[in-house]
Amino acid sequence: MAQSEYLFTSESVSEGHPDKVCDRISDAIVDAFLAEDPHSRVALETMATTNFVVLAGEVRGPDSLTHDRLKEIAREAIKDIGYEQHGFHWKDAEIISHVHSQSADIAVGVDASGNKDEGAGDQGIMFGYACTETEELMPAPIALSHAILKSLADFRHGGDTSFGPDSKSQVTLRYVDGKPVGAASIVVSTQHAGNLGQDEVRDLVRPHVLKVLPEGWMCPEEEFYVNPTGRFVIGGPDGDCGLTGRKIIVDTYGGAAPHGGGAFSGKDPTKVDRSAAYAARYLAKNVVAAGLAEKCVIQVSYAIGVSKPLSVYVNTQGTGQVDEQRLAVVLQQLMDLSPRGIRQHLQLSRPIYARTAAYGHFGRKPEQDGGFSWERTDLVPGLKTAFGA
Repeated sequence: MAQSEYLFTSESVSEGHPDKVCDRISDAIVDAFLAEDPHSRVALETMATTNFVVLAGEVRGPDSLTHDRLKEIAREAIKDIGYEQHGFHWKDAEIISHVHSQSADIAVGVDASGNKDEGAGDQGIMFGYACTETEELMPAPIALSHAILKSLADFRHGGDTSFGPDSKSQVTLRYVDGKPVGAASIVVSTQHAGNLGQDEVRDLVRPHVLKVLPEGWMCPEEEFYVNPTGRFVIGGPDGDCGLTGRKIIVDTYGGAAPHGGGAFSGKDPTKVDRSAAYAARYLAKNVVAAGLAEKCVIQVSYAIGVSKPLSVYVNTQGTGQVDEQRLAVVLQQLMDLSPRGIRQHLQLSRPIYARTAAYGHFGRKPEQDGGFSWERTDLVPGLKTAFGA
């Protein structure tokens, strides 16, 4: 039996969080390869700690992207995030590269040849989700968590020196009859200037929270936590080691929906961990945007080297207006879910990934150059026609 009233929590982390620094560097390198050769293959991992960054992984692409160039790209990413502190500085951090050529065994399985279509870059399961809780058709707790940190980051990038790049947020919403009605608690931890006390940081953070919450949704004062430890001056990789792909729930739906086995950042779009997760979100969002359901979960699965998906599963969680098995068939008629089909339909072989590395891969607006193409709702007419909606 469904609960009539409950609390649900999601968290976000900023672009300056150690793991997000690594995601940004990895995706900036993916973009660099795709900008020079859309057929590049990239599987790039980054590790960052006190003034030290390691790049590792395998690539296949233009020779112009040397180890020195990859290090430059990493520095540019760190500078853009805003790290110029003693323990982590874009200019003097030591950066080493252990990036090497892609495995020939993987290439054989993935590349198209003869009558064989391009296969999936790995086995795995991927999920997509959409719901009617927000205008972006995203779960409200993760959408609000992202928005709070994005507001703080915009303030900082605008020239204010009160905050540092590293921050985290956590929003707990109260649900009644399956709908969010207000915040039960809010947590914001943000790196700050050393001369600011906890109460001063609290007063500076509050307007950013109020700006993004719907009117009347603010939590009780005693449930508004800002820098609960009392001080957060040392942050970023100087305070904690970062790794690519360690914030996968932040990247997706904040725990409101299942997550597949793989992260997104650092991977070119032939890797279905990334591209098929984008396709699943795209399909789920179009189902909800077409009014066929209030919630939609889609799972797809693949085998390495095999072009067709092994399964396509649709679950509208009791909110659907149409048969789910029929919906799964129609969605595959509207979109080719082979790795090549996904990449071509969403035009993914472009340098559009560094911007996804913070504040979520989903719930963003489609951009002129093709960024966030998986957020389009252009399948809605086809879905309505198929179901006579």
